[in-house]
Amino acid sequence: MPPLPSFLRFQGPLAKLSPEDRRWLLLRGGAVDSRISARVRELIASVQLDGDSALFEMARRFDGVSLSSLEVPRARCEEALAALEPSLVRALTRAVRNIARAHEVQRPRAVEVETEPGVLVGRRPDPLGRVGVYAPGGRAVYPSSVLMGVVPAKVAGVAEVIVCSPPGRDGLPHASVLAASVLAGADRVFALGGAGAVAAMAYGTRSVPRVDRIVGPGNAYVAEAKLQVVGAVAIEAPAGPSEILVVADATANPEAVAREVLAQAEHDPDAACVVVALGAAVAEAIAEQVRALSVSAKRREIVDAALGSRGAVLSVASLEEAWPFVADFAPEHLLLATAEPAADLGRVRNAGTVFLGERSSVAYGDYMTGSNHVLPTAGLARAYSGLNLLDFYRWTTYQRVERAASAALADDVGLLADSEGLFAHAEAARAWRGA
Repeated sequence: MPPLPSFLRFQGPLAKLSPEDRRWLLLRGGAVDSRISARVRELIASVQLDGDSALFEMARRFDGVSLSSLEVPRARCEEALAALEPSLVRALTRAVRNIARAHEVQRPRAVEVETEPGVLVGRRPDPLGRVGVYAPGGRAVYPSSVLMGVVPAKVAGVAEVIVCSPPGRDGLPHASVLAASVLAGADRVFALGGAGAVAAMAYGTRSVPRVDRIVGPGNAYVAEAKLQVVGAVAIEAPAGPSEILVVADATANPEAVAREVLAQAEHDPDAACVVVALGAAVAEAIAEQVRALSVSAKRREIVDAALGSRGAVLSVASLEEAWPFVADFAPEHLLLATAEPAADLGRVRNAGTVFLGERSSVAYGDYMTGSNHVLPTAGLARAYSGLNLLDFYRWTTYQRVERAASAALADDVGLLADSEGLFAHAEAARAWRGA
């Protein structure tokens, strides 16, 4: 590899990446900081033991506020919506509408099949009873994430949806989060953040109801807490820092590609931003635009850290060389800035969501197209999908065996049960041979 520019960790031919460098790009999950893991375990145990008292103490210690109540009155949420800039309300309302439309078509249906005469097996989708949506606060506020969690849950028919978000100095979550909660249809809102909020939703306290599933992004403590409570509650795919992989050919606009790279880099110093370009000339043009735009980035410190850690502009001799790397990288966001993105979509094996053409900005998907922006990161798109309507259902399976079918099954079931040493099973089956 040639000497690396200071603003990018890697630049040059994809084929010349060393095994160590390739591993650094592909293995993005990393080990959890043992100190974070231990601290989260303590916080969860505290909530399990002391309930609301522990949550009030966490608010004092971590948020610097003494709360009189953990739950935000509905009237305060309505006030926040009324005070919000009308143009922002319009944009949020438009996003709600599109998210609902995109998820309504995902509704599952019940199915039944007769596996052999007289034997019926069925499967029925049932909405979850209660879902918890976590909305980050502090340095970053994401009302869009409230919409992405609450709207699909309501479309699915979840009976109760609660939102937890850290309180500010006034003892309330950010006004835009409160407003988004109303617009999305959340039933209750709590001024709770961090691992404590996750523990409260997972196990329940006097004030906070126990939920069936927790969704939504958060910092390292929130992510670790969700993993630690997974034995008590379901979660969506484990989430880490944001990431983008762009596949670009000679038709791509280098500046447009660079804009997408910076949009992801500004999320987090650990964000992964990689471009695979067809030919050295295209790669160099894109790299130069990334350099030029990063100089004037408003969140330059974060952008520079991300590009210097997992930023890469790599070249390939043909797009055929790119697709195996795409599958291995399994990006959260994949942008196809190519001449025929719809055709190239057929070559994509693993990705959280795919953007077809450079005009299909990732920012549109983050906010307004209606597709869910809660997506698998760190290569987990190899096995996980983005948040979708099915995440808000559980399935009830059922079966019926008619009289004649029962007699026909008895002997073979008895044989199988005997072979496994489960003799009471065998007797239960054979008892129906002549019945």
